[in-house]
Amino acid sequence: AMEEEVSGGFDLEGYIANYTGHTKIDRLLFVADKTRGTPMEIEALKIAHDELKKTDNTFMYFEVIHRLDGRAGREYAADNAWADATDRRCAARQERLEMDLTGFKTNLIKEAIRRGQEELGEFFYQRGDLQNAFKSYVRSRDYCSTSKHIVSMCLAVVRITVEMASWMHVRNYVSKAEQTPDVGSDPAVVAKLKAAMGLALLHTSKYKQAARKFVDVNAELGMSYTDVLAPQDVAVYGGLCALATFDRVELQQRVLTNIAFREYLELVPELRDIIRDFHNSKYASSLQSLKALTATLRLDMHLSKHLDELNSEIRQRAVMQY
Repeated sequence: AMEEEVSGGFDLEGYIANYTGHTKIDRLLFVADKTRGTPMEIEALKIAHDELKKTDNTFMYFEVIHRLDGRAGREYAADNAWADATDRRCAARQERLEMDLTGFKTNLIKEAIRRGQEELGEFFYQRGDLQNAFKSYVRSRDYCSTSKHIVSMCLAVVRITVEMASWMHVRNYVSKAEQTPDVGSDPAVVAKLKAAMGLALLHTSKYKQAARKFVDVNAELGMSYTDVLAPQDVAVYGGLCALATFDRVELQQRVLTNIAFREYLELVPELRDIIRDFHNSKYASSLQSLKALTATLRLDMHLSKHLDELNSEIRQRAVMQY
């Protein structure tokens, strides 16, 4: 029953339009996984297929073809010609990038080595080879000569390790970036680092610390981080973690009267109303609306397995305050 309820009220196209890059595909595959045997599974896999054809990730492309298993008709059959051409082009590019890098190292040109490692990292990332992407970016670190270089290396590693779900690495590289001089000069970078740290804390079930990170994300994040999370996610992840762990005073100060976070909450009016009702001691209506919202949030790859725990903490808090 759960699945039908979800598929009925969930606008997949509207949801997925908020994302770009790898997270768009990862989220589609997560939705497909959660809605097996329903039309939504096929829809999610078809959109993922179309997205993957614009990338160099032939490995993931074949995984989607395999999961579709012929259920989407002939235009979704394996395009081996495209995959072979992509693999050949990528093999040639990898060889060229590796040769360039060897040349830079022989001549000890520090800045060229850094850029070469970075290009190789980005190449592996686009191929979906996250382990090698991680290694290449980390190797570029010894050749970073400005704090801007270090921060951009950290952000690249954070994006890769979020995707690998290596939350220790995410926390480490966010901290490295935050300790870099001048990091505060770019508010969008500060916002990305807070959001990424919030994700790592959410995944390690440190909900109160996660809430504090998300509610501190400044308004400059905007649509600049959609290859990791959307502005709506800042509201949802932060709002739910706050409801579960903040007392009334903190909810008032850090959420309801927090101007920057309010901008995020306005993107998810149902949640804004749930939090307002909860704070105004209208627990019955708040919890009922939360139940309705939870059905669609089960399709969110970062929140899904934390929902039961968060909801139970929110209910306990309502009982205590009531």
